[in-house]
Amino acid sequence: MARSEQVMPSHYAITVQPTDASGVPDMTAPLEFNVSNHDDLFAVLRKVQASEAVPRSESAEFIIGLKLLLEVMIRHRKDALFQDLWPHMADFMKRLKAISPPAIAD
Repeated sequence: MARSEQVMPSHYAITVQPTDASGVPDMTAPLEFNVSNHDDLFAVLRKVQASEAVPRSESAEFIIGLKLLLEVMIRHRKDALFQDLWPHMADFMKRLKAISPPAIAD
């Protein structure tokens, strides 16, 4: 992609609904908000699932949490709160992206 091209952000509606231990929603109103992300979260999720970087049952939780945090950090990376953390997160992302999917046994 040429440097002058802009990547269009992806937009998401996030809903967090409290539940009991069996997964039945309680009567608390859900937390709902809209976000934009520079990545397609579903594409990132598929890559992480293929790489087996974390157990498949935890991959959505991992990616959604990580990408929500990173998007806020990108916007505020020069703020004192995030300055010390930013280099570590950038390194973490490089290591995560370097994980290859496991070889398929014949």
